[in-house]
This record gives sequence, C-alpha cells and structure tokens, in this order.
Amino acid sequence: MTATTHSTDHGLSKFHRLLLDQVRHEFTASQQYIALAVWFDDHDLPQLARVFYRQSLEERDHAMMIVRFLIDNDVPTTIPGIDEIRNEFDTARDLVALALRQEREVTDQFNLLAKVARDEGDHIGEQFLQWFLKEQVEEVAKMSTLLAVIDRANGNLFDVEGFVARDMPDETGDATAPETAGPSLS
Repeated sequence: MTATTHSTDHGLSKFHRLLLDQVRHEFTASQQYIALAVWFDDHDLPQLARVFYRQSLEERDHAMMIVRFLIDNDVPTTIPGIDEIRNEFDTARDLVALALRQEREVTDQFNLLAKVARDEGDHIGEQFLQWFLKEQVEEVAKMSTLLAVIDRANGNLFDVEGFVARDMPDETGDATAPETAGPSLS
C-alpha cells in the first residue's frame, strides 16, 4: 500500500475503512433477515421463513468473506456491533419491501466501495468486489420478484408459499465466491 492510499486517521485507506463498515452492514443484514424469518416462521409460513433464514446465512458469509480479505491483506480487523433491527411488521409485504430496500442499499454500498477502490488505485480491492456486485444484481432481482409475487397474490400467502417452494429453491454454493474466514454456508 502506498502512502497516498492511506489516510492519517486510523492509518487506513478510505477503501479499507469503508470495507470495515461493510462488515457491520453485512452482519446487520444477517440479523435483520433472521428477524424476518422468525416473523414468517411465527406466522406459519415455512417457505418464506426458509428463504430468509438462508438469506441470513448468506449475509453472514458475505461479512466473513470481507473479513478474510482484510486479514489476508494485513488490514487490522475488528468485528463491529450491528445496527438496530426491526422486528415489528403488519404485513408480509412490509417484510419483503424492507428486504428489497436493504438489498438496494447494499448495492449502493458496494458500488461506492468499487468507486473508492478504483479512485485509490487499489486494483486488488476493486477485483475482490466484482463478485459482490454480481451477487447484488441477483439479490435485488430475487427480492423484486418476491415482492411482485406477494402483490399479485392479493393477500393469499398460501399462493406465495407455493411459488416460493416451487420457484425459489435453496441455491448451491458458488465456486467463484471469495473464501470466508472460518466455515461457510456452502
């Protein structure tokens, strides 16, 4: 790392500071997805619960991929606390709308990370982020589809459950995914 990519506060580049923040965002997303899964589980909607329990594990793995990258690049790494989690909802649509907003926010965060890595000339960091950017396209599409299905179901969550069981199977691991620190979902 050259002196031009380090800032004077904390001795880290802006990219590395944002990446450390992203660990918090990913762990927060993981916990938020658990809250959504529990809500669906408590409302006897096991297929929707399954989707969000799985999403929680994926977000945890994303955090641990970033942690592995930071460790491997000798960036001092501490595990942060998480932001506040929402647990109260009125409708199933509220939960999926929250998930879609969350995925769009994460997409914006990864776009900013990629821009900062490029601006700082951190080619290794920029390359690392490519998998996450591709993943975010898939995550936004998945939540957009699920929200559209809920809207078309007109309140019939059993139709949504059927759709999820039929058309949203658990995904297998991605061989191109970055390595995690510790064991991963796949």
